[in-house]
Amino acid sequence: MPIEILMPALSPTMTEGKLAKWLKNEGDSIKSGDLIAEIETDKATMEMEAVDEGTLGKILVPAGTEKVSVNQPIAMLLLEGEKTSAATPPASKPPALTPAAPSKQPELKLESAPAPKVESKPAPVPAPAPVVLPTGESADDRIFASPLAKRIATDAGIDLAAVKGSGPKGRIVKADVEQAAASGSARKSTTPAKAPVQVSAISDFGQPYTEVPNSGMRKMIAKRLLEAKTTIPHFYLTIDCVIDDLLKLRKDINDGAGDGVKVSVNDFVIKASALALRKVPQANASWTDEAIRLYERVDISIAVATPEGLITPIVRDADKKGLGAISNEVKDLAGRAKAKKLKPEEFQGGGFSISNLGMFGIKEFSAIINPPQVCILAVGKADQRPVVKDGALAVASVMTCTLSCDHRVVDGAVGAEFLQAFQALIENPLRMLI
Repeated sequence: MPIEILMPALSPTMTEGKLAKWLKNEGDSIKSGDLIAEIETDKATMEMEAVDEGTLGKILVPAGTEKVSVNQPIAMLLLEGEKTSAATPPASKPPALTPAAPSKQPELKLESAPAPKVESKPAPVPAPAPVVLPTGESADDRIFASPLAKRIATDAGIDLAAVKGSGPKGRIVKADVEQAAASGSARKSTTPAKAPVQVSAISDFGQPYTEVPNSGMRKMIAKRLLEAKTTIPHFYLTIDCVIDDLLKLRKDINDGAGDGVKVSVNDFVIKASALALRKVPQANASWTDEAIRLYERVDISIAVATPEGLITPIVRDADKKGLGAISNEVKDLAGRAKAKKLKPEEFQGGGFSISNLGMFGIKEFSAIINPPQVCILAVGKADQRPVVKDGALAVASVMTCTLSCDHRVVDGAVGAEFLQAFQALIENPLRMLI
């Protein structure tokens, strides 16, 4: 009996997703562990693995379909020896027939409509339905490449159609894509291959506009931010940090580390926040109606801007990691976040968030709390400002940071205590290296 392939739940809160791409076609042989489809959630695109072995008999949900419910059948898997005709979903049962009244049925007379003579010819075999490929090309133009090669090509911007495969039957493998990337050939055009359908119109007031459909990620962000801002009692605390010593230490580290590590100011902010949370654990928490949860591990969420909105990948155990490890991890997480390649566990959870807009020239701002967390630190640009040192006017590099707090968990004194601990570390960065 054919096996239903169901839409997977890729996170505890996922109720529906988009079937972005099929990696297998009808009639393809499937083994356990094969990648068969790409599923897009509101935060990431993940590959779906086959659990059972067999043949992909029928695709029930075509590529590009949005709002596919979790546990909805998306394809039928034929077991060994089963025919394609068996790949009919059980749910598609013929409707029950309601018998009509006999008086309304015309009487049929066999002699008035003799049956035509049927020649004993074999019934014509219907032409197979055209295979719909994920990328929209015809079956003759299909590109044979391993899933790993496809992923590398996507990340590197390589056009697989221009790559010659060295694998079995011309299949493109990892080495082929890496060689094309190293040589600089087969680069894709910088024009996006697929963009949301935009609609241009004129408003009731005569103002021309263009509508860009909201993605699932954008809708989810809007829902969560509205909920956060209207249900969490925010209050804000702001502090100025003099970071001349930090900038000097950063330069010394980067000059001595060579090309392997380039530590940013944000890496120092992450480390200082993590150590400050160790000193003030009440800020590393979340609210529930029954209790306040104080987290034992210091996991820092970092706000990363993507074309579809913000996502917050997490640096786990940030208090136990060195600046170099934090720097490398943040670069990796940010790169995969923008490519929607994060795993659910890499952006779900966390006990404290950081949003840094200093690189955009923003001097100061207040961020919205990322629930169920109770604090988020908004970091502004470090610039030269007049300060008073030892009773005399001087110029220093000053960075303004604003802590948004959930007043149900973090009182004013607790928030101020955290910022004091954070400021002491930022202004004396050598303490972070001990």
